[in-house]
Amino acid sequence: MTNSGFAYRGRFAPSPTGPLHFGSLVAATGSFLEARTRGGEWLLRMEDVDAPRCSAAAASEILRALEACGFAWDGEVVWQSRRTETYAAALERLKAAGRVFPCACTRRELADSAIAPDGAAIYPGTCRQGLPAGRAARAWRLRVDDARVSFDDAIQGRIVSDLASDAGDFILLRADGLFAYQLAVVVDDAEAGITHVVRGADLLASTARQIFLQQCLGLPTPAYAHLPVAVNTAGEKLSKQTRAAAVDLSRPAPALYAALEFLGQQPPPELSSAAVNELWNWAKENWQLARVPRGPALPCL
Repeated sequence: MTNSGFAYRGRFAPSPTGPLHFGSLVAATGSFLEARTRGGEWLLRMEDVDAPRCSAAAASEILRALEACGFAWDGEVVWQSRRTETYAAALERLKAAGRVFPCACTRRELADSAIAPDGAAIYPGTCRQGLPAGRAARAWRLRVDDARVSFDDAIQGRIVSDLASDAGDFILLRADGLFAYQLAVVVDDAEAGITHVVRGADLLASTARQIFLQQCLGLPTPAYAHLPVAVNTAGEKLSKQTRAAAVDLSRPAPALYAALEFLGQQPPPELSSAAVNELWNWAKENWQLARVPRGPALPCL
C-alpha cells in the first residue's frame, strides 16, 4: 500500500490476544478522531506477528467490537502474519549493511541484565563481536552502538533516549523464528504510508528503537502522539493478563462515552445516554488533541 496523497494517514493496530477492552477502545478512539478531524485516512492492522499469543477468534471479536462501536476504517485489514516475506527482506537489507549480528544468548543467560523501561532485558553485548566458540545463532539483533534518539511527542513532550543504556542491541528475529514487533511495525508503517501514529504510552519506550530502525532502513519517521494508558485500581495496564473486561457489544455507547471522558474531551452529561452515532457526531465536531491529559497512565473513570 502506498500513500494516496493524504496529508494525514493514521492507523489502529491491536494485538489479537483477547477481546477489545476499555484500554484498547481508548487507543482506537484517540487515533480515529485525530485522523478524521484532520481529514485523513484511518487504517486497521492486526498485529498478530507473535503467533503463539494471538488467535483468529480474538481478531474476529475485535473486528466485531470495532464495528459495534461505530468505527469505520479505510481499505482492507492488514495482517502481520501474512507479511513475513516482507520482514525477511528488510532483515536481509540490514544484514547486507552490517547493521545486525547473530546472537546465541538464551533468556536464562540474560536474566541478570539491567531492565529497560518497558520491562525488556538490556542486552549486555555478549555476541556483538562474534558468536562464542561452539555456539550457534538463535536470534538476530540490531547494533545500536552509541545512538541517541530524540523526538517531540504531541502529548508527552520531548523524549530523548540513549539506546545503548535504555535498550541495548535489540532483537529483530527471535529464537523461535518469529520476527520481532519492532521490525514488523516499522516495515508496516512505512509500507502503508503512515504519517502519524497515535497509540498508548505503554509503547513510548519502543518509539526510540523504532525511529532508529527507520533510520537504518532509510524509511520516513511518522509524527507520534502517545495517549495515557488506562490502568486499574492496582495501577496495572488493562490487558488480558490483568483480566480487563471486554467492551459490552450490546451497549457500546457507555464505553465510548467513558473513553471520551478519559481522553479529556469533556462530553456533555446529556450524551451519557446517547446512541453511538450521536456520540461520534459530537466527538468529530469537538475533538482536541490538546485536551488529552499528559502522563503515561491514568486510572479508569
